Amino acid sequence: MILCAGEALIDMLPRETAAGEAAFAPHAGGAVFNTAIALGRLGAPVQFYSGISTDLFGEVLINSLVASEVDASPAHRSDAPTTLAFVKLTDGQASYAFYDENTAGRLLPAESLPAATADAYFFGGISLAVEPCASTYAAFHAKAAEAGKVTMIDPNVRPGFIKDADTYRTRIHQMIATSDIVKLSDEDLDWFIPEGDLASKAQQLIDTGVKLLCITEGAKGVTGYTPTGSTFVAAQKAEVVDTVGAGDTFNAGVLASLHGAGALTKDAVANLSTDTITDALSLGAKAAAITVSRAGANPPWAKEL
Repeated sequence: MILCAGEALIDMLPRETAAGEAAFAPHAGGAVFNTAIALGRLGAPVQFYSGISTDLFGEVLINSLVASEVDASPAHRSDAPTTLAFVKLTDGQASYAFYDENTAGRLLPAESLPAATADAYFFGGISLAVEPCASTYAAFHAKAAEAGKVTMIDPNVRPGFIKDADTYRTRIHQMIATSDIVKLSDEDLDWFIPEGDLASKAQQLIDTGVKLLCITEGAKGVTGYTPTGSTFVAAQKAEVVDTVGAGDTFNAGVLASLHGAGALTKDAVANLSTDTITDALSLGAKAAAITVSRAGANPPWAKEL
């Protein structure tokens, strides 16, 4: 079982009415939510933990999880409102305006943490940037790591959402140092480590104890770094509609592939073969290519691959 822990929200995606007026359409989303959805659709056993409202948008989130074969039972439900993220697209690239104060996802109590009984745990997204939920997720990550579980993190940095950059950097560096698998875009890597070339920055993170570091470079592809070397996989060609959910789907592809290979144990992740890494990066890239070819975060089902 893979448990995804992080934000669930409603993406308000830009649309145009029949009369030519600007409008927004609500779609279930959130970085970690999207990864859980993609894992379910790829056939991996997956659970989702977050703060989810009992309001009408919260019901949309729960129904979306269930429809994609995700077990939503670990989620903490409350009557606080759902986070909204208004999306602006520029040449297919997404930027966001978040409405997150006093929401169900933000006000996630530490006492709501489920037991660390899954095989692997995925963390990331804007939920690691704001309190009190950031501390709750960091505590959950530490709990899973201490229990000897495989952990993966993708910070998915949104600089405009970060109020205290120093605290955020410290938290993420601590979580990376106790994670087995880490995924960063090249832009994320530059934000965390401004100086040096990509390979030297990657080595700095590998030296903290990371077993598999995935650095994505947009249309170029992705490189998987380990303590013994690196593996590059080119991006799949696609007609890009927008990039919403692309990285989240990639993460799911990596985890689904490792699950299928029986490699989501501490020992296995520490000794991944080149073929296993190539398969994982390739599935991530292929699934992400389908996601970017259609509007919004709409990960593919296994049959579409």
